Amino acid sequence: MSELILHHYAGSPFSEKVRLILGFKGLSWRSVIVPNIMPKPDVVALTGGYRRTPFMQIGADIYCDTALMCRVIDALKPEPPLYPMATAGIADIVAQWADSTLFWSAVPFTLQPAGAPHVLKDATPEMLKAFGADRAAMNPNMRRATVTDGAAAVGTYLARLEHMLSEGQPFLLGALPSIADFSAAQSIWFIHLAPPVATVLEAHPLVEAWYQRVKAFGQGDFTKMKSAEAIEVAAKGEFVPLSFTAEPGLAQGDEVTVTPTDYAHDAVAGRLVGLSTSEVAIERSDERAGTVHVHFPRIAFQIKKLQPA
Repeated sequence: MSELILHHYAGSPFSEKVRLILGFKGLSWRSVIVPNIMPKPDVVALTGGYRRTPFMQIGADIYCDTALMCRVIDALKPEPPLYPMATAGIADIVAQWADSTLFWSAVPFTLQPAGAPHVLKDATPEMLKAFGADRAAMNPNMRRATVTDGAAAVGTYLARLEHMLSEGQPFLLGALPSIADFSAAQSIWFIHLAPPVATVLEAHPLVEAWYQRVKAFGQGDFTKMKSAEAIEVAAKGEFVPLSFTAEPGLAQGDEVTVTPTDYAHDAVAGRLVGLSTSEVAIERSDERAGTVHVHFPRIAFQIKKLQPA
């Protein structure tokens, strides 16, 4: 099997989620640092336009969205399990809540005026302006909460996590860690980046102790790789076998676009080569990366068949 390559940057919460899972699994991986704002030419060469961070690469297979990436990592190394049978179902539900509702409360709250200088401490005024414009373009219709409203939401969600831990279990759903823990931990990690904002955690000691247990898994063993090297790996790589279950209006070989439905609505175009109830894969070509398969989860992504010109 080709090396596992994570394309990420240091301050990305979803990247931290995957980094902690790689530590939990005890995996070795290659680290490619990507820009935190557009343009991202080397990213686009591999993904075809998907701009969110992180994404994962194994040979010529490119995996987008951490919901899918975590399933792939768990299949590569099933032990210890990321989806224990004892909490099957509920772990995915909590993870989906943490990746959406908790995340979209914690991150804007942390980036309030008291927190942003700590999270983006090395950024110049021009870089801060560019970062803000980039994120606004990813979700232009999002209504931002006030600091007061954000504090109320984050406090409520932290209290819920505190209650989940109130019977003394080490992890959110019991004795074993699961995808729920890593999805929730990314937001707590991000809050910690801004000490003036992180005081909100002081009222939730069980959450803080739980987070330290998750953090202790580390990030696994990694070595740095340049993006140009990763593109070369893709150009020389092979693909994993794909399954295809036809659906009404979709057939193998169709020209389609796949687009996130929640935010950063950048469509990726290609030929439909893999399809199931949980995953879609398209084949596309790039002059540098060659032919790649770009994989997406089905939830929160739209497949649209392109009409012939």
